[in-house]
Amino acid sequence: MTDPFQYKSPNFQKLKSYGFAEKDGVYSYATQILDGQFELRIAISAKGEIRTELIDLATEEPYTLHLVEEAGGTFVGEVRDGYGSVLADIAEQCFERDVFKSEQAHAVIAYIRQKYGDELEYLWKKFPSNAICRRKDNQKWYGILLILARRKLGIDSDEVIDAIDLRIDPEESKKVVDGKRYFPGYHMNIKTWFTMCLDGSVPTEEIFAWIDKSYELAKKG
Repeated sequence: MTDPFQYKSPNFQKLKSYGFAEKDGVYSYATQILDGQFELRIAISAKGEIRTELIDLATEEPYTLHLVEEAGGTFVGEVRDGYGSVLADIAEQCFERDVFKSEQAHAVIAYIRQKYGDELEYLWKKFPSNAICRRKDNQKWYGILLILARRKLGIDSDEVIDAIDLRIDPEESKKVVDGKRYFPGYHMNIKTWFTMCLDGSVPTEEIFAWIDKSYELAKKG
């Protein structure tokens, strides 16, 4: 079952509006599914941790077959669909996209929003942790935020980090890209794009300056 809460964080005010009740920092909600055969109980902590419990109201016992991938049959399928439908609706109504976790990534997103009025666009269902930003006038991309393992950049580490791809002048790329702080554009043309890790290895103000350069380069196409 696809996790509808992946890369999302709860909006607690929206949870309350939805019907969640808060007690000791935990937001709880219960609803019935399958014509009242089951009660689905959901608890969300202040940290966004989610717990669910499905109760068979005929026996007052927890029901878990819907969580077993190998479990089949029409009835289990109906329970699974009802359960998934409630969670998907809560994720849609009460959660907000929260893909990038690093302080520097948040600073970059805020800078792009404040200076250019642009919001990240998540274009690929298969790659929900990749997002682009583009100019409004010509729709050209000038940045890509993504999550990847350092090893993808040629670093001997499997640590997963936030990173950004930006446009760069080919001649400047030859001088700048060093495989230490500045890397060839990940999944992009390495002559005209480069990648930086959003881990503090490049000062934030310097990244802002590169964003501005990339924005201007995107004007040319």
